[in-house]
Amino acid sequence: MDVNQKEWWSSYLATEDAVIVDVRTEEECANGTIPGSINLDIYKGQGFIYMLEELNPSKTYFVYCHAGGRSAQACGIMRQLGFEKVYNLVGGISQWEGPVE
Repeated sequence: MDVNQKEWWSSYLATEDAVIVDVRTEEECANGTIPGSINLDIYKGQGFIYMLEELNPSKTYFVYCHAGGRSAQACGIMRQLGFEKVYNLVGGISQWEGPVE
C-alpha cells in the first residue's frame, strides 16, 4: 500500500514490532538512512528474495528507497511471498522530512 510520509511515519510509530526496510544499495545508504531501518538491497535479485525469506511475514513492514519506485516493487514482491502488512513510502527518502541518521 502506498502511503504519504506523515501517515507512513505515524503508522510506524504506532505499530508494535514494526520494521523499516531500506531497499537501496549500500552506497546510497551511506548518504543517510531513516533511524532503525534494515538494508535489503533490491538490486541483489535472488539474494533479495533470500533476505526477505529470513523475515517474519506476520510483522508490519514500512519500506522505502530513494524515490518510491523500488520500494513499491519490493512491496509487491513481499506480498507475493505472503507478507500482508507492507507499506510503501511515497516519494522515498528524497522527499523525507523526518529523522535521518
